[in-house]
Amino acid sequence: MDALALYRAGRWCQRHRIPVLPRLMYRLIFLIFNSVIPMSVEIGEGTTLGYGGLGIVLHARCRIGANVLIAQQVTIGGRWPREGVPVIEDGVSIGAGAKILGPIRVGAGSRVGANAVVLKDVPPRAVVAGVPAKIIHSDTPVQVS
Repeated sequence: MDALALYRAGRWCQRHRIPVLPRLMYRLIFLIFNSVIPMSVEIGEGTTLGYGGLGIVLHARCRIGANVLIAQQVTIGGRWPREGVPVIEDGVSIGAGAKILGPIRVGAGSRVGANAVVLKDVPPRAVVAGVPAKIIHSDTPVQVS
């Protein structure tokens, strides 16, 4: 069992208006994995969490696409004074310890390096790294497996 399985169970209960279980799943995720994954987050199919989802913090309104890899200790969102929240498109890979803060969009097929702090939009198929994150490679070819 990992944090994503608990999230999916809680999200299913929330969508079917089962009152207590979503809150219980949220607290179990926090207690077991030290992660904050609200049931209001939209997470696409095929998304995986590194090391079962240890230390992941997601904003309550962020959106995460399909087939996204989120490593441990990643923060997506945060306390931002403006209205928008991060949007992670399909096929993105986020390295350990990365922070994606503010109302930004991470393009499809992009890679976010470990411990990067992303404060600006990331174009599709780009690789970003650093504090603050900068594009170190763009138009990365898509791997077909």
